[in-house]
Amino acid sequence: MADHPHFHPLGQPPSAHTAAAQQAARLLLPFEDERDFDEARRGRVATPRDRRILAADGKVVWDIGSYDFLLDGQDFDSIHPSLQRQAILNMEYGLYEVLPDRIYQVRGFDLANITFVRGDTGWIVFDPLTMTETAAAALALVTEHLGERPVVAVVYSHSHADHWGGVRGIVDEADVRSGAVPVIAPTGFLEHAVAENVYAGNAMNRRMTYQYGTLLHRCPFGHVDQAIGKAVANGTPGLIAPTVSIGEPIEERTVDGVRMVFQNTPGTEAPVEMNTWFPDWKAFWAAENIVATVHNIYTLRGALVRDALEWSRQINKALYLFGQDAEVMFSAHTWPRWGNDRIQEIMRTQRDAYANLNNAVLHLANQGVTISEIHNVYQPPVSLQRQWAARSYHGSVEHNARAVINRLLGYWDGNPATLMPLSPADSAPLYVELMGGADPILARGQTLIDDGQYLHAVEILNKLVYAEPGNVAAKRLLADAFEQIGYQKESPSVRNSFLAAALELRSGLPDGTFPKSTGPDIIRAVSTAQFLDLLGIRLDPKRAESASFVINLISPDVDEQFVVELANGTLTSLEGHLADNPDLTITINRSDIEQAMTGAVPLQQQVADGTAQLDGDASVLMTLAGMLVHFDPTFEIMPGTERPAAAVDDDPFTQEPLADSAGG
Repeated sequence: MADHPHFHPLGQPPSAHTAAAQQAARLLLPFEDERDFDEARRGRVATPRDRRILAADGKVVWDIGSYDFLLDGQDFDSIHPSLQRQAILNMEYGLYEVLPDRIYQVRGFDLANITFVRGDTGWIVFDPLTMTETAAAALALVTEHLGERPVVAVVYSHSHADHWGGVRGIVDEADVRSGAVPVIAPTGFLEHAVAENVYAGNAMNRRMTYQYGTLLHRCPFGHVDQAIGKAVANGTPGLIAPTVSIGEPIEERTVDGVRMVFQNTPGTEAPVEMNTWFPDWKAFWAAENIVATVHNIYTLRGALVRDALEWSRQINKALYLFGQDAEVMFSAHTWPRWGNDRIQEIMRTQRDAYANLNNAVLHLANQGVTISEIHNVYQPPVSLQRQWAARSYHGSVEHNARAVINRLLGYWDGNPATLMPLSPADSAPLYVELMGGADPILARGQTLIDDGQYLHAVEILNKLVYAEPGNVAAKRLLADAFEQIGYQKESPSVRNSFLAAALELRSGLPDGTFPKSTGPDIIRAVSTAQFLDLLGIRLDPKRAESASFVINLISPDVDEQFVVELANGTLTSLEGHLADNPDLTITINRSDIEQAMTGAVPLQQQVADGTAQLDGDASVLMTLAGMLVHFDPTFEIMPGTERPAAAVDDDPFTQEPLADSAGG
């Protein structure tokens, strides 16, 4: 395989041990069950002539053709066979009929699906993808083959960006604001759509390059799939705020003649999410709560740990509310299922997978198995392991099991030695010294790799790399171990993380564009309270340690008031209050704050032209600006790569407050 045309010269081919592990998986898993392939291909209406989607400037936003190596009919030992199967299923590209003359999906244009529901006069669009360009291309394909019809409503199923970022590609904001096109979402959508990415957004963006493999080559030895879709598109995200909120647990509405029953499912795959039942058609939209994989309880890019038991409970509720009658079930990712028996099979499988994950892990935890051990102990029942709908592609058994314990018991395993451990850079030299230095570690690491004991090799080589970040031989050997582990993993999130780390150990942070899921629309959606919270995070406590001041912030156009205090190296804010004797009062409309937040009109310029009015000590604002740090998304993850120095912004209102992150 080393001479494969897609092989990256810095990497290593799969070892004999990896090839053996892949062959064992081929023998154990139910590859004879090909119903998923029939369902994924069913209802194909049209496949676009062009396998790429371009931006207006000619930039490639989407290129499913870059994964055509998966269609060669070859079994790759560098890809877990179950993952390769999922990756081939996700190569379905084009327009598909879900329910004759009523429901259609465009799949393979982005990480998610976009769904078109035919109403009396136009299309009701569910989840308009991540990017403007991919959503517009999907609508153009629908128009070409199904005729021109207006978009009369948009539904956001939940708060992750791959389900709303392309909205401007299908609808004009003026029509939304006029009331002609309602945008429907669960209550709390806007808050959660931006909040998840605000406070730790820069760290999430960096970690996303590992989970989503955004800088990996697309080849059998690099990025092959993302389980819930091929990959994240690289275009222009947008956001139009919802105009209709669904707040009741079960709420029925009729839109353009189509009856829809919304089931709110908060605290499942997203903090706010909703399924939809079409009672007249016996069609069930499962949002991202039921897709062709067991999902993330903990997502590796970083997010709040999810509740596996609540997820299972909401699937069970949907099963008994709608699943008894459903004849088609379709989702925001992967492919639909048809026939009531098949739908109930999938719903029960996923219900039981999440419930078992929660219950069996806690069963073990209550017998003393710790977060440091659970991933090596817990396994789903064999009956679930033999069902494709219970395979952990987007999630993984290992990191989801740890997440269940972390949610209820926290990160500590109960051993005081692990409560406040040394940092790796401090502990590693001690281990290296005790192991006799670098040479015996390298020799033993090579022996372990030769024997296929890759995790054992990682255990010692990782210590050496932290102790000696400049040791090129150690980094390359650790990369070799990471790479083989990555090849063997079924979950693309885990695979990508190991392969991305291997690439960086060998060559540093690779060139490439970080995908964007934010832009001016999303930034404007950040509340003033969230923006002030972010300033508190960006504040360098050391620079602020000896300073103190009080600022009143007043936005007359939205009747907002905030008191902002700096004390003890900490910036705090409180909505609805003003200080009696502030050092500075800033009066500025919220709409003008947004201009500063997006960088369109810097705050300094607004002060100069009178748009923003200052009363008091104007130097306080510049003092604050000098204490803020600009977060760079290229910070070091693996030791031994150059870490860029942090920069300081000139104006606290010009740094875009959101980092980029996809859903999941």
